[in-house]
Amino acid sequence: GQHAAMKLSATRMQVALPPHAAQAACRNLIRRSIDLCQMYRQAARVCEPGLRMVLEEDAQALDLLIDDLRAQAGAAGEPWSDQGSWRGTAKRQLSAWLTRAAARQDRAWLRTLAHQGGSLLVAFEDTIARLPAESARVLCRQLPRLRAIHQDIHCLVSGAS
Repeated sequence: GQHAAMKLSATRMQVALPPHAAQAACRNLIRRSIDLCQMYRQAARVCEPGLRMVLEEDAQALDLLIDDLRAQAGAAGEPWSDQGSWRGTAKRQLSAWLTRAAARQDRAWLRTLAHQGGSLLVAFEDTIARLPAESARVLCRQLPRLRAIHQDIHCLVSGAS
């Protein structure tokens, strides 16, 4: 219980990143957010209409998060990414292939989205822990939105089981 929580927090404590590395970490989060948004849209295209609407709403929330991060990066004079990563493209293609083979395609997409969303949330939290306070504030403002999206998908996963 408490010992495990202390051990986890100790493993997450890391040295603050230098400015150039902090900018690279933020650009990486933007790319990963774009990847997740594209995955939501891909899932929405093949899921049933009610679920499609929820997934599109979550994709729109991710769009807002991405736009906010881009605006902050632009205000700081940093170049920002307008594309996802090659890994995100590969994950979307693999997920599409695997979910087509699943008996319950909607549930397979929901689990994939929950996994990828959880991974992005952890990446945000880890990056925040390593950034200087000023840079971390920008990402901290996005955490409630990202957590709400993640909570949505977990509710859908538990409802689809």
